[in-house]
Amino acid sequence: MARHAVTLIPGDGIGPECVAATVEIIDATDVDIDWIERHAGERVFKQGIASGVPQDTIDSISETRVALKGPLGTPIGYGEKSANVTLRKLFETFGNIRPVRELPGVKTPFSGRGVDLVVVRENVEDLYAGIEHMQTPDVAQCLKLISAKGSEKIIRLAFEYARAEGRKSLACATKANIMKLTEGEMKRTFERIAAEYPDIESWHVIIDNCAHLLVRQPEKFDVIVTTNMNGDIISDLTSGLIGGLGFAPSANLGNGIAIFEAVHGTAPKYAGKNVINPTAVLLSGVMMLKHLGEFDAAADIEHALLTTMTDGTLTGDVVGYDRGVSTTDFTKAVKANLGRRVDGWKVRVGKPIKMPMISRNQDFRIPTNKEVVGADIFLQSSLTPLELGPILETISERSVLRLKMISNRGTKVYPDGNTNIDCVNHHRCRFIVRDGGVATMQDALDLAREINTSHEVCHVERLLRIDGVDAFTKAQGED
Repeated sequence: MARHAVTLIPGDGIGPECVAATVEIIDATDVDIDWIERHAGERVFKQGIASGVPQDTIDSISETRVALKGPLGTPIGYGEKSANVTLRKLFETFGNIRPVRELPGVKTPFSGRGVDLVVVRENVEDLYAGIEHMQTPDVAQCLKLISAKGSEKIIRLAFEYARAEGRKSLACATKANIMKLTEGEMKRTFERIAAEYPDIESWHVIIDNCAHLLVRQPEKFDVIVTTNMNGDIISDLTSGLIGGLGFAPSANLGNGIAIFEAVHGTAPKYAGKNVINPTAVLLSGVMMLKHLGEFDAAADIEHALLTTMTDGTLTGDVVGYDRGVSTTDFTKAVKANLGRRVDGWKVRVGKPIKMPMISRNQDFRIPTNKEVVGADIFLQSSLTPLELGPILETISERSVLRLKMISNRGTKVYPDGNTNIDCVNHHRCRFIVRDGGVATMQDALDLAREINTSHEVCHVERLLRIDGVDAFTKAQGED
């Protein structure tokens, strides 16, 4: 039998109890695991390590390539980013997989509906790149970065996961109707790749309609793939369908690396009281066993969990803390039920996930033609658009770029703009190439420098046309 090395991070708050219960149950199977305990989170932040992840933990995960972790806390006044995010970024775990399924004894408004679905969330880019700036003292900006490579990796992973789990339907949920370039990249990539998976029904859904359908017809969904922020939100929604975060496991997958964790937090008020529900971490351990190829043990544990819950052995979060069993008694019951099966509840045995192999070249998509056709120059100004427009037209008279329009928070306000707009002091001034002209980024920078002698330039964004198609969106009301 294979012997596996796994980095074990107990975590904070209720984490150590959840992790200990999971390790005890896994060790009761025939799987042979060397648990290598390391730490991250609260105790590490308090040691003065700003990332919350010490080097020996990084080294261990780099060696084992597999980690099982409890929830991590970020105490107020310590660190800059969560240790969870640090781990995902360090190891480029681009795919976050969050399955939810109805469980026996856990009563919700959706009980009996057979909820059994998975959210596959892109895990490292989008707004969660965390690139923010104050453009003016009044206006903040966050860059939403969606890459062609990132979209292809997560969509291929979603299709491969669906195949591995024997699932038949995959929905791509985006906001491509509004964000046509960023969210649209995900949608277009999905539609292109779907043709390679004819065995899986594929369809696109707008993310807000997806949320609507999840609480009306959750059984309609099998697998959902989506961008980072969308996935963060709807995966919490889906956990609510089956009883809450205490039943929601997850896997963070990258190329050759996997980190398994519950979705819930540290719940410090319950720590050390032997009352918490370890199911989410235990099911994360089940996902880990499948990743390690230990499918029989994974199925045995899941069957044992279902049997335990069917028998009515439930923790306080389900039946009330005055009636629920302790964490240790719940753990003992699951161990005692290893090998048992219960009627009416199925387990997906599955097979190994074929991870997508995508080029690591930074130039992932190489166009045949790329030209600068203008620039958006963003200004901080207290002038009204009617005052600012003529001034900018005069300044740009000698430039190859001419002022086309000014917008405020995405709506055209000059010329002939919407006069109902309550403008803020952040104006996007769109300049385009004069007829017959050719522009460069230097032309845009020279114009911005000229404007900046009398007006405060926040930043400059070039306008590209790639392979004959405008690679920028228009303002509301712009022709």
